Amino acid sequence: MEFDETRVAILEEGILVEYYVERPVSQRIVGNVYKGKVENVLPGMQAAFVNIGLERNAFLYVDDAFLKPGEEDEDIPEDVRRMTIRDILHVGQEISVQIAKEPIGTKGARVTRHLTLPGRYLVLMPTVDYVGVSRRIQDEDERDRLRKMADRLKPQGMGLIVRTVAEGRSESELGQDLDFLSRLWHKIQSRGRTSEAPAQLHKDLGLVYRIVRDLFTEDVDRLYIDDKHEYDKVLELLDIISPHLKNRVNLFTSRDRAIFDLYGLETEIDQALNKKVWLKSGGYIVIDRTEALTSIDVNTGKFVGTTDLQDTVFKTNLEAAREIARQLRLRDIGGIIICDFIDMESQDHRHKVLETLERELRKDRTRTNVLGLTQLGLVEMTRKKVRQGLDAILQRPCPYCEGRGRTMSEETMAAKARREIRRILRHSTSDAILVELHPSVAALVIGSGGTNLRELERETGKSIYVKGAGDVHLEGMNIRAIGTKAEVEAKALPVKSGQVLDLKVEEPHVTNPWDGIARIDGYVVDIEGAGKKIGEVVKVEITRAFRTYAKGKITAAAQ
Repeated sequence: MEFDETRVAILEEGILVEYYVERPVSQRIVGNVYKGKVENVLPGMQAAFVNIGLERNAFLYVDDAFLKPGEEDEDIPEDVRRMTIRDILHVGQEISVQIAKEPIGTKGARVTRHLTLPGRYLVLMPTVDYVGVSRRIQDEDERDRLRKMADRLKPQGMGLIVRTVAEGRSESELGQDLDFLSRLWHKIQSRGRTSEAPAQLHKDLGLVYRIVRDLFTEDVDRLYIDDKHEYDKVLELLDIISPHLKNRVNLFTSRDRAIFDLYGLETEIDQALNKKVWLKSGGYIVIDRTEALTSIDVNTGKFVGTTDLQDTVFKTNLEAAREIARQLRLRDIGGIIICDFIDMESQDHRHKVLETLERELRKDRTRTNVLGLTQLGLVEMTRKKVRQGLDAILQRPCPYCEGRGRTMSEETMAAKARREIRRILRHSTSDAILVELHPSVAALVIGSGGTNLRELERETGKSIYVKGAGDVHLEGMNIRAIGTKAEVEAKALPVKSGQVLDLKVEEPHVTNPWDGIARIDGYVVDIEGAGKKIGEVVKVEITRAFRTYAKGKITAAAQ
């Protein structure tokens, strides 16, 4: 934990499966409750936009906007099936909403009027009359016991969901949790009555406390915290919700190593940003994110197997299924997901791969729906998208390629530079031009021995100087000077005949190993007899200076 960000890593069997980051400038807002004002009602979209005080108005769909009579609106029509957004909301209306999805990309937050207030064991739903039990509790007797307790505890007209951590808990423990949530709901209502929209009525807990509330259960062996203040606050929280888990909380105090370094997590986090993920067998998966969906491709890679091709394919797909489930959790990938497994002839193999994927996905707290495996080896699935994925949190689009992930080739940029030079000189009365390009592009524009540059000069009838510069982007081009030949040449040539310089010999001459090559801002200096002084700094006298390179010799003092 650092002053400018809080990070949480969740490990299962020593492997990183979930990672969360919270920064003061971009704190999570899912779960926050606001009093907002309806600014637009759009019948064509069956939705409304609500001003809740954020940068962009929040999106409210008709299904999330309807409340049964008696909650906030007394005049909602009884025929719900024919209800439109105009029947429910009107411009200027003030309503209480909760953030259901974070703002993602250019989209504002998605909100709902069906509020949910999570506690340790229960989730209170003040706007719906319903009782549910977590699907992760599979014992039918326990489910029935918990449901009956929830029915007895449920406030009239409200709903309760029993959380997974409530398994084995007593009615008094659930009752204490409900008392806390009921008091919280009354506070939200009180603030709503006295606040003027837009206003925040409730803020969900910070990252560390949400983790303790939602994930720190009997299944967790250890919780390590490297901040004494947060450690003490977590123990105080556990005093209220789960005192028996306090002995599993450890304060990490090492000054020699950071807590994430100790467990090798920094490397795993970096790898979670790569497109290619290697499997232990030597196979790999490739994860491609687009605006519409995420595609995951499975390949055998370096894995050749030991039995036959179908066995190799089956083992690769099995390992990939486990890794795909982990990567979806770790990267927090949501929306439509297409997994392209390697084609399998055996129906039994296809069934086992799909079964493995579904079993691993059951460990994921985010709802996932697998639609099946096709004959082509494609698995279609969806995963609920609640917040930005890991890549959006830790990265930003490349300012050069703007998210394309590819750049123009050197040949393409050299041709483009020649066209631009022709265009500029065609409309200029100047005699010469100095152009600065990326070194590899400049080399192609100049050509071997300057042949391409001479041809370009013959075509334009002007003097053209091309300079390679490492700080110029591969797709960039700078016009450094344009004017008379003397004016441009003075700026183009960094050296003059007779000048003595200290230069580092970088490499031998390609065709004459006896000579060595040095560079001054990309300008080549061919040093006579310096081929055996690679890596050394020598004193060089410039004997002749040309447009694209200079000749020099090591001075007697340096020899």
